[in-house]
Amino acid sequence: MGLTRTMLWAAATATALAGCASEKEPKLMNIRAQTNSPDEFMVLPGKPLEMPQDMAQLPQPTPGAPNRTDPTPEADAIAALGGNAARATRADQRLMSHVSRFGVSPVIRQTLAAEDLEYRRQNDGRLLERWFNVNVYFEAYSRQSLNQHAELERWRRLGVRNVSAPPEGLDEDQR
Repeated sequence: MGLTRTMLWAAATATALAGCASEKEPKLMNIRAQTNSPDEFMVLPGKPLEMPQDMAQLPQPTPGAPNRTDPTPEADAIAALGGNAARATRADQRLMSHVSRFGVSPVIRQTLAAEDLEYRRQNDGRLLERWFNVNVYFEAYSRQSLNQHAELERWRRLGVRNVSAPPEGLDEDQR
């Protein structure tokens, strides 16, 4: 009788554990469970309306053409960093030719996606972390993260000036 009970208990345990093993894509960033709410990052506000000095300055309406108030995040970012958005396309072409001078793999996106999927499967947390949807993203990728403060100090020791960094001598609570 004891052997039968042990065998049944072992079979039930094996079945339960087999149900835990699945081939679905591992989810490391468990901020919240299932939600049907809208994605707030998909909303991009338009530019403010402006009244021109002369109504003749307004372009003719063209169906499908961009609107003057349409957001242009790439051009806005270039302008915010002190660049010229009109010159960006030439610079982008020069940059692309420079970075691809040693060749480009046409399947690099697929290769990286497959490698990252395998990495996430190997680092998807322990059993209870998966059951309770614990966020294990930062722990899984911690070996690949950059210590920004140590890197800033390394560049400062080399004498390289970084204008976007806080000045030297400020404590962490003053930053």
